[in-house]
Amino acid sequence: MKRRQFIEWLGQGAVSFTLLPYATLGGEAGFFSPKTPDIVPLSPSANDALLLAKGLRYDLLVKWGDSISAQDTFGFNNDFLCFVPIQNKSHEGILWVNHEYVDPYFMHGSLAPQSLAHVREEQYAVGGSLLHLEYAGNTWQRKPTSAYNRRLTAETMIPFHWDEPIVKATHAKGTLGNCAGGFTPWGTILTCEENYHFFYGERDHETNAIVPSERGWETFDPQPPEHYGWVVEVDPFTGKAQKHVALGRCAHECATVAMLNDGRVVVYTGDDKNDEHLYKYVSSKPRDLKEGKLYVAQLERGEWLSLDIREQPVLAAAFTSQTEVLIQLRKAAKLVGATPLDRPEDIEIDPVNGQVLVTLTNNVPKGNYFGSILKIKEHQNDHSALMFEASTLLTGGEETGFAAPDNLIFDRLGNLWFTSDISGSKMNKPPYERFKNNGLFVMPRHGKQAGQVLQIASAPVDAELTGPCFSPDGRTLFLSVQHPGEQSSQAGRWTSNWPHQGDAKPRSAVVTIQGPLLNQLQGIR
Repeated sequence: MKRRQFIEWLGQGAVSFTLLPYATLGGEAGFFSPKTPDIVPLSPSANDALLLAKGLRYDLLVKWGDSISAQDTFGFNNDFLCFVPIQNKSHEGILWVNHEYVDPYFMHGSLAPQSLAHVREEQYAVGGSLLHLEYAGNTWQRKPTSAYNRRLTAETMIPFHWDEPIVKATHAKGTLGNCAGGFTPWGTILTCEENYHFFYGERDHETNAIVPSERGWETFDPQPPEHYGWVVEVDPFTGKAQKHVALGRCAHECATVAMLNDGRVVVYTGDDKNDEHLYKYVSSKPRDLKEGKLYVAQLERGEWLSLDIREQPVLAAAFTSQTEVLIQLRKAAKLVGATPLDRPEDIEIDPVNGQVLVTLTNNVPKGNYFGSILKIKEHQNDHSALMFEASTLLTGGEETGFAAPDNLIFDRLGNLWFTSDISGSKMNKPPYERFKNNGLFVMPRHGKQAGQVLQIASAPVDAELTGPCFSPDGRTLFLSVQHPGEQSSQAGRWTSNWPHQGDAKPRSAVVTIQGPLLNQLQGIR
């Protein structure tokens, strides 16, 4: 991006600084006087290690299989992270961790479950973990005896927050496919069920037949596919959860919340699949995720299109109720003329100018290998507006040094951080060989490197870095290292041994990153 364009992006907006997660959840507000460091970026690496730029270090916080309480262990393939302070403390809080999916080969040595016992083992490994953390002795430590430590799994019964049953049920068995997420201004977690069809398949609503899943759970424990693909709200202090039907059903990658001046909320969410869509929910009452309207983006006209069956004759002709519209959200979006996008994934709101950034990871069938970051500027900076301007902030490729952007986050000074998601099967192969392993990148907002994309971390072999999340004081970056060694095909001959060495089985884990570079980037003294 040319410097002139970047300065224009910086802008001057009227959006409150409290849009940042640490401020929303009790962090210190206000800008600091930055002494922007000269960052020495990493070169792309294919090494089986978590590499960090000079001035940063990491500590292992928790990994797959670790005990988190007397009853529970940490799940598989950790993804989205969200830190919720306890009593507004910077040094103590609850960390929510998504567990996206399982690799049966790692768990029980087969490529698919061979019994109900295998399915039960896999069901326990997904969902999410809640961990009570405290900063002591210059590191974050888990408090294993805390009552806050608990699991949500694919066996946890979760109610639908809706007035009508979903396939004759008021509750769903479990949450799964939990990829990215969000947080609410009232301090709860939004965890998103993404590739739900991997577990129980999907229903062909024309024939009512079930299309088989990749994991094959329906063979041993059939469940309605319509019970999955929702945004799930979790209270981090109690573990109570509910599935929000009003936000629609699709492969939700995230749920990013903005609060309006009158207390109503807006939730942005993307459907992570080729040629799917970008959605926005606007509540009609304060702090409400049931009473409101869902919209889908039409980029060519810069318009949010209503998905209300009462307002769209084309929907009234195709569906019998609003519930059916929400269950078959993808079909409804296409009927009203939504713009197909290149795998819309994570979404963040710029704390300085209020613009909405959306990662479009790639669309290989259409020849888009490297992806981009989309910028949405709502009319008059009003997140409930029905008109907007869309443009591209960044395009992946050799010139910018990244490919397949995924998770986004802003720090306390508005620097943009993002991760990449080149799949393990394509990593270090054409056309991705230039980028090598996946990474974590930062685009500074200040100093002579402003507007440059700088690689600040490199993932182990086959892994991706996900769920970046700052502690309330900004001094720690929590980060997931997900699916290292996922391309392994033989036990004992793992493609990765991270976080250990030798012939150790690779394990997904959460790390904490600290150091003077992190502090300097955010102007922390």
